Amino acid sequence: MNAADSRLTVGLLRLRVLLASTTVLLALALAAAAWVQVSQYRLLDRAAQNQDDYLQVGLHQLQAEFLRLRSALQHAASTDTGGREALQLRYDIFVSRIDLLDALRTGHTLPQSHEFQDVAARTRAFVERADRLLGPAPTETLNGPALKALDADLATLDAPIHGLVLKGTHNVATQATLRNATIGKYNRVGLALTALLTITTFGFALLALGQLRRLDERRLSLERLAGALRQAQHEAEAANRAKSVFLANMSHEIRTPFQGLLGMLELLDAGALAASQRTQLHVARDSAKHLLAIMNDLLDLSKLEAGTLNVGSETVGLHALAGDVQRLMQGQAVAKGLVLQASVDPDLPAQVLLDATRVRQVLYNLLSNAIKFTDHGSITLDVHRSGSEIVVAVIDSGIGIQPATLPRLFKRFGQGDDSRLRRHGGTGLGLEISRNLARLMGGDLTVQSTPGQGSRFEMRLPLRAADPLQDAPAPAAVRAEAPRRPLRVLAAEDNAVNREVLAAMIGIDGHQVSFAANGLQAVHAVSSQPFDLVLMDLHMPELDGIGATHAIRALAGPAARVPIVALTADAFAETRARCLDAGMDEFLSKPVGLAELTELLARHAAVAT
Repeated sequence: MNAADSRLTVGLLRLRVLLASTTVLLALALAAAAWVQVSQYRLLDRAAQNQDDYLQVGLHQLQAEFLRLRSALQHAASTDTGGREALQLRYDIFVSRIDLLDALRTGHTLPQSHEFQDVAARTRAFVERADRLLGPAPTETLNGPALKALDADLATLDAPIHGLVLKGTHNVATQATLRNATIGKYNRVGLALTALLTITTFGFALLALGQLRRLDERRLSLERLAGALRQAQHEAEAANRAKSVFLANMSHEIRTPFQGLLGMLELLDAGALAASQRTQLHVARDSAKHLLAIMNDLLDLSKLEAGTLNVGSETVGLHALAGDVQRLMQGQAVAKGLVLQASVDPDLPAQVLLDATRVRQVLYNLLSNAIKFTDHGSITLDVHRSGSEIVVAVIDSGIGIQPATLPRLFKRFGQGDDSRLRRHGGTGLGLEISRNLARLMGGDLTVQSTPGQGSRFEMRLPLRAADPLQDAPAPAAVRAEAPRRPLRVLAAEDNAVNREVLAAMIGIDGHQVSFAANGLQAVHAVSSQPFDLVLMDLHMPELDGIGATHAIRALAGPAARVPIVALTADAFAETRARCLDAGMDEFLSKPVGLAELTELLARHAAVAT
């Protein structure tokens, strides 16, 4: 053990001793304070019980009213009619004093004495006899002889009442002496409590000062930690921004050559090739599409992690959606000798509100996996209703999934086991992305599987019916029926290979295309000659696509209203929003296929005619 460790151990031991000592002292101080409080309560209760002042006052008032009543009786007895009202008043007051004295008997020691009990009994006996003459309902006539008899009866109470008053006075004096002693003891206890509280307060003050110093040190430590956290947050935000910029740049840098690669492969596929050459071409194109799918999965995963992947809502025909997915995946199924079928429950509304792009993405992934892991039999895409939900199920008769594999099936980079990875390949991201997309759309993705019998993946989504819409004419119908004329197209593209691919694709239907290598050239071209359509790349030297669009919209005359379509390898949703906010009319992400570009040109040709 080195010196630093020894000092740390000693410091911790001292801290523990200090804490233990402080705890003991606090416990003793609290116990002493509790004892003092109990003693105070007892002393105060005893002092309250010893206070007989009110009873003594009541006895004096009773004696005074007794004397006044005797005087009134004697005066009334000496006259025939006078003094009767005064006598009645004095009698009522005397009775009220007796009632008040009864109310004060509780909690005092004097009323328990023999003398008090005797006086009380004799007084009540007198009141009962007097009520016959002076009570609320007198039963005897009030005359001279009756008054004299009543006075004689009252005179017998003189000595007992006087003796009771003397005894009460003596009792009050005794209780006052006891009360003074109790109060003195109370004062001494109070002083002791004050001293104890002073000492305790002083001790607490010392502890508080020490605690304040420790809190101040902790505050400074927390401030340093908060500063470090803020710095880390700024660095994390900067790293996140850098990550977003990096992903956008990588998307652009990877998709840009894919535009040339896939575009050239499509142009080759449209030409005359030998069977073996066409097979080789399809292998190359499928490989390129597979690489593009992997890149899209990585980008989606990054956006899911950053919380920037959003889902929308549009009116979708379920029959058309299921048919499109079936047609797209039919070739892969037929290549393996599988039957791919789709069914839509007729109880479902014809039009619903969904994010069609994300639903297709999930279904493409599920069907691709089903085809990949099914060697014979069939695959079914079943769309039906379950209460207030749409259930989209992909059912296959493939190899199934082991029970131990199911819990990690939707985890990142998980594919069940290494044998599948070696046999079927893949990144292991598709199912995780699919489940996250389903949950973003308000639903979920679950699986049921039996090894050797197949699997059933179910995507449940909220059922929201849309207003019925007339079916829009198919793009092919637009191209076949609408009269067209060759378009004058300006393509702002800084990549030479992509310019060559675009020239070939646009020229297939007889359209004329001019090129601008940067945004400034694009603005100059639009301002100097008329164009029917502008294909605008975003990442260009001199002036990017957003700035070029702002400059074109600021031109005078018809040039400012030329349709502008973003054609960029930056496929992020925020980029799409920036393009539309800048004044662009549509958004296409690279690599754009021949069919997609042809349909775009056909629509604008139909409008321009």
